[in-house]
Amino acid sequence: MAHPDRPAPADTRDVRLLSVGTALPGAPVDNLALARRFGQSPQWAEWVDLFVGTRTRHLALDLDQGTHTHTLADLATSAGLRALAAAGLAAGDLDALVLGTATPDLLMPGTVNIVADRLGLDQVPTFQLQSGCTGAFQAIALGRQLLRAGEHRTVLVIGGDVCSRAFDLAADVSALPPEQLVNAMLFGDGAGAVVLSADPVPGAPLVREVFTRLVGLGQAPGQTLAWFGPNDRPDGTPAVSEDYKAIEARVPALSAEIYHELLHRLDWKPDELGYLLPPQLSGRMTTRISEVLDNPSAAEISVVTTTGNNGNGLPFLQLEQLLPRLAHGERALAIAVESSKWIKAGFALEGA
Repeated sequence: MAHPDRPAPADTRDVRLLSVGTALPGAPVDNLALARRFGQSPQWAEWVDLFVGTRTRHLALDLDQGTHTHTLADLATSAGLRALAAAGLAAGDLDALVLGTATPDLLMPGTVNIVADRLGLDQVPTFQLQSGCTGAFQAIALGRQLLRAGEHRTVLVIGGDVCSRAFDLAADVSALPPEQLVNAMLFGDGAGAVVLSADPVPGAPLVREVFTRLVGLGQAPGQTLAWFGPNDRPDGTPAVSEDYKAIEARVPALSAEIYHELLHRLDWKPDELGYLLPPQLSGRMTTRISEVLDNPSAAEISVVTTTGNNGNGLPFLQLEQLLPRLAHGERALAIAVESSKWIKAGFALEGA
């Protein structure tokens, strides 16, 4: 049984975050473009901006043609190559590859193995974790544990999603119930990657803590993403459904729990934080969460208003903004809440 109030045991094997790389498909798509595609008025676009707080997003599809332009493997490979280049490494320097996603391109082969093939990797362990907004945190946690176990020196961790695969571009959005309509506003596509290392690389931030924890025992899912075979799709069952009211009610409180747990586990004080990377469901939700966390000493790193919620790509987009700013001794916390079956996750970095 896990004890969330008990600090994690000390480990002398440090793990460092060497670099980050990201990939976004195409140009930003604003709310007016969405309104035009769905046959809605400019007032609808203004309502999206007010209700969701997200102005633009990047989509792996051509809205006019209704065709997909990028796969998750495309974006993940690009992000991975950029992270490797930023670390001054080649794919041959890697000991393992980990991918976190809720939207793999196929059930088999795993998208992680398609990415490995494109990177030229072979004879290395590969892991694919399927999860929603905390999948990137789970992937980082696994990468860190692989390094701390002592058998590996360098791991590439990737997270990303192509949420637009679930879009029904022919849908009459004016007739959709809120739990389906909200998905057309919230989500975008993208991927990111980090290189983690057990080597004492000067200047590379230390990954001080990572945790993920299921907290949804006996509770209804806040989000579902269905998979259908050719013969088992029930009539009228939506591919994606979101209980946005439940998410609004629960995510700020869960975020506060993660925030305080990380501080407790690390014995850090709130005023010692330089940066805070809050959950990125939407611009509006990020504002609500930040108000609950109420830490004016920590600069907020938030990108969702311009990138949309691209799931497991988002933490890496936040890290891309954080790393150039994180000075020696400065501390940062990142928080994520997954509503699919309610998972809490967080990680902590310290500048070196």
